[in-house]
Amino acid sequence: MRIAGKGLIDRTDAVQFSFDGRMFQGYRGDTLASALLANGQHLVGRSFKYHRPRGILTSGSEEPNALVTVGRGGRQSPNVRATVQEIHDGLEARSQNRWPSLNFDVMAVNDLASPFLGAGFYYKTFMYPRAFWEKLYEPVIRRAAGLGALSGANNTDRYDRAFAFCDLLVIGAGPTGLMAALTAARAGADVILADEDFRMGGRLLAETDQIDGQPAHDWARDILEELAEMDNVRLMPRTNVFGAYDQGTYGALERLEHHTATRRAGAPVECYWRIVARQAVLAAGSIERPIAFRNNDRPGIMTAGAVRSYLNRWGVAPGKRVAVFSNNDDGLRTARDLVAAGVHVSALIDSRHDAPDLPAELRGLRYVKGAKVCDSGGRLRVDRVTYRSVSGEDSVQADCLAMAGGWNPTVHLTCHMNGRPVWNEDIQSFVPAQGAVPGLHPAGACNGVFSTLACLRDGQRAAIDALGAIGITATAGDLPRAEDAPYRITPLWAVPGKGRAWLDFQNDVTVKDVKQAATENFRSVEHMKRYTTQGMATDQGKNSNVAALAVLADVTGRGIPETGTTTFRPPFSPVSIAALGGPGQGKGFAPQRFTTSHKASVEASAPMIEAGLWYRPSYFPAPGETTWRQSCDREVGMVRNTVGVCDVSTLGKIDIQGKDAGAFLDFVYTNTFSTLKVGRVRYGLMLREDGFVMDDGTTARLGETHYVMTTTTAAAGEVMRHLEFARQALLPDMDVTLMSVTEQWAQFAIAGPKSRALLDDLLDDPLAEGDWPFMACGPVTVSGVQGRLFRISFSGEHAYELAVPARYGDSLFRALVDQAKALGGGAYGMEALNVLRIEKGFITHAEIHGRITADDLGMGGMVSQKKDCIGKTMSERPGLSGPSREQLVGLRPVGEVKQLTAGAHLFEPEAEATRENDQGYVTSVCYSPTLGTMLGMGFLKNGIARIGEKVRMVDHLRDVEAICEVTHPVVFDPEGGRVRG
Repeated sequence: MRIAGKGLIDRTDAVQFSFDGRMFQGYRGDTLASALLANGQHLVGRSFKYHRPRGILTSGSEEPNALVTVGRGGRQSPNVRATVQEIHDGLEARSQNRWPSLNFDVMAVNDLASPFLGAGFYYKTFMYPRAFWEKLYEPVIRRAAGLGALSGANNTDRYDRAFAFCDLLVIGAGPTGLMAALTAARAGADVILADEDFRMGGRLLAETDQIDGQPAHDWARDILEELAEMDNVRLMPRTNVFGAYDQGTYGALERLEHHTATRRAGAPVECYWRIVARQAVLAAGSIERPIAFRNNDRPGIMTAGAVRSYLNRWGVAPGKRVAVFSNNDDGLRTARDLVAAGVHVSALIDSRHDAPDLPAELRGLRYVKGAKVCDSGGRLRVDRVTYRSVSGEDSVQADCLAMAGGWNPTVHLTCHMNGRPVWNEDIQSFVPAQGAVPGLHPAGACNGVFSTLACLRDGQRAAIDALGAIGITATAGDLPRAEDAPYRITPLWAVPGKGRAWLDFQNDVTVKDVKQAATENFRSVEHMKRYTTQGMATDQGKNSNVAALAVLADVTGRGIPETGTTTFRPPFSPVSIAALGGPGQGKGFAPQRFTTSHKASVEASAPMIEAGLWYRPSYFPAPGETTWRQSCDREVGMVRNTVGVCDVSTLGKIDIQGKDAGAFLDFVYTNTFSTLKVGRVRYGLMLREDGFVMDDGTTARLGETHYVMTTTTAAAGEVMRHLEFARQALLPDMDVTLMSVTEQWAQFAIAGPKSRALLDDLLDDPLAEGDWPFMACGPVTVSGVQGRLFRISFSGEHAYELAVPARYGDSLFRALVDQAKALGGGAYGMEALNVLRIEKGFITHAEIHGRITADDLGMGGMVSQKKDCIGKTMSERPGLSGPSREQLVGLRPVGEVKQLTAGAHLFEPEAEATRENDQGYVTSVCYSPTLGTMLGMGFLKNGIARIGEKVRMVDHLRDVEAICEVTHPVVFDPEGGRVRG
């Protein structure tokens, strides 16, 4: 099907590829779609709902039918548009949504059942009987749903992220975009020109027009060469600008390795760009729409613009006998190009009675005015079309039908910030509303301007306006000579008649479906969309949206402007989740973070558990211990009676300096830190802006303008972001700097009655009596290494935390453990740490889980009434304090069942365990070897006033019930004598 002398492909460079196991040949510069058409392969897939045969409809990213799976294993990519996939040696593509084969699909039986599967059938069918949903309906629907599928293997490809900044971003490299970029570049502006195609030029590559006396594609090549030589211009082909966001930020996806036979080692296959542009020109062009008529979805029926693209750009005739059906002058243009290339045009059918006469070069062509194609024939490919005129019905033989239904400006990006397009009666389509996206200037075909000369002029105008807005002067140069034909159209959305006329090819939505939605009172455009699924597939209604709106408007008696459009959201074209995640896959998604004591802990056979992406020892088994409980109980007793060592380096550590550091902390904490003395530590509570507790921790004052904040392990990153936001957005005038130093310091807790004796043996200078009271801090040295010592405790025992630079962490941990063993103690892990803190009623993120207030924790008094802080006002809202709230309490089993479980719910002893009777829930549990009983913490309605009462704990998941006594959260050493002694 190749046409000699046509196309911009390299016929000296043959490429071998496969489709559904068959080998084919194409040429460098082909897409998968053009190469398949060149080999006579028109059937490429099956439709989603009815599994009808489907062929290539378009030539761009708006393609709804030709979705294929490319590659295998970890590199398998489903739903790739054959119209944008460049072929390369070894490319392996497979059709989707069919079984066992593309030609014979068993699920095509759905098409026979179509009378029962109309719009909304699933809403009506799968409601009854209710018991069938989980056992029958849902499993069957899940097996049948979807188009392509992933392989299930790990993705071995690499993805990247990047940022770019420019004066002017030009989106689209057709005539409009090229002229805008050239105008801005010559004015000295920093320009980025991005286009989703692998070859820039847009429609200039697909037409036979001339610009300044040379082929349009040659003119485009010359302009691109000039732009490429400029240092202030970045050309970005294969880059889809998919979304417009706040403050001039645009999301873009660059395809880097999808067109190569051998991928470069370590090179990313895609790059997700965030482009920040002072101004932007949208030159995204327009999308040709089909015309709905009976059986208009057969393979071989295409848009007229796509037929010209395959003919002129790729040198492929989509058929040997081509019929053209049009409601505008593009029909004549398509017929002219086909005839000039030697392709037989069996008929030109124009729905307009006043259509222009045939030019001389088309004399003798079968030309029918005022007629409409009303049906097509064929099975796996169209072989004839039937049209209706005032003379009745007639048929012509055709293995390809080119539909020219008009052009829809690509307005999507202008709607990504709540903008709504406006109806343009002259072109019978929507155009962008001016100013819908600040700093974005629509131009050319996406602005409703359709001739080549008008696009060049509009591109130049948009560039001058955009640069003028940022103080850069650009001049309007002489425009090249180019085609300037008017755009004449008489709208035709759907041809009346029996049978199914398709609007949304991907979702199998017909004209009848839209009418049915309106009949059943789904008359809002958004309701119609969801009831019929029109425009909800991966093409987001690019081909079908305007025609569907027109049909809905007609059946509801409204005009198209009154009917409105659906909401366009990013991305404009599908973006792989892997690209959005960038390096965040594998260990990049969940990195393994090891403490400096990790090697020593593993050598001690400690099982490691994840805590906030860190790996921490669960417990340290001793010889003869066979269960974790044995080790945990021993370690708890060790801390309570001698001394234990625990690596707490994973706690977030944020260095805060500046003359306003104290005032800054006063604003982010509920309590006051500016009055904290140098050499002292204070416990603090931090609220979110909504008044709920974000985190707790301690902050030490090391100098007059120097503080170190400690956060929980789980919230270290969240708190750092919170502080940075407060510094930059809420308190920009304060002199304060923040830096996360979590990884710079190895920090170890030394807890127990002999903790001071251990430190006296280890530190270069023993601790002076009376110089290190509870909550003191200061510098110390260990074997000449400068460190920091904090007298704080998360165990309720006389305890310290010793910090040294991270490079000394391993040796210090080993030395601490050896000293502890000599005193009858040793290392303890996370299980013992949890028991120790529950005995003392200390909270973690099991308790401060996001919907807890300071009052719920019994810490309402920590919210200072003498100053403001983040979240204070919101925390004082009605309903966020008082006896109606669930308050933190302790729990102890007193019935026959002694087991407590985290996540269980609390009820009155005699109440039925239902949601309506729920009194609270359990957050943390442990067995306390110190007290010889299970202990728990949880939240109970009016809990503080109910201390001493009995409640019933019910865990439906584990089938456990227990009677508990409500206690104060602090059940061990409530006076705090041990920690202060």
